[in-house]
Amino acid sequence: MTDTWVFLIREPDWDSDAFLPENLAGRDPFEISDDMAAQGKFEQVVKDLGAKVTGGQALQNASYGGWVKSGQNGAEPVYTDAPFTDSSEVITGFYTIECDEATARRLAGLLPSGNIVEWRKVHQFE
Repeated sequence: MTDTWVFLIREPDWDSDAFLPENLAGRDPFEISDDMAAQGKFEQVVKDLGAKVTGGQALQNASYGGWVKSGQNGAEPVYTDAPFTDSSEVITGFYTIECDEATARRLAGLLPSGNIVEWRKVHQFE
């Protein structure tokens, strides 16, 4: 059976600003970065295994976001901006891929990352 899986790439934060269009000056990020080239090769591995990438993105570095602990029972939410003292790692990107469970497990081990890849089956509400 084919399901949809999300692969969360958790690793040290990265210099996403180096890949903004104004800093690339027309250069292809897949040609100037071994890490980006590895992601491109991974997408071919997905196809070779008969799976399908249905989405995914690199996320800007953590300075462009934050954490929030939702308020409970009417309490105010508590916001934290980067840098996060609780963790030296953040989610730097993700893929959504359609495949069976065995292939999902294999792809998680093949996804290029400087650290950990978490894969989770997407719950379908119908």
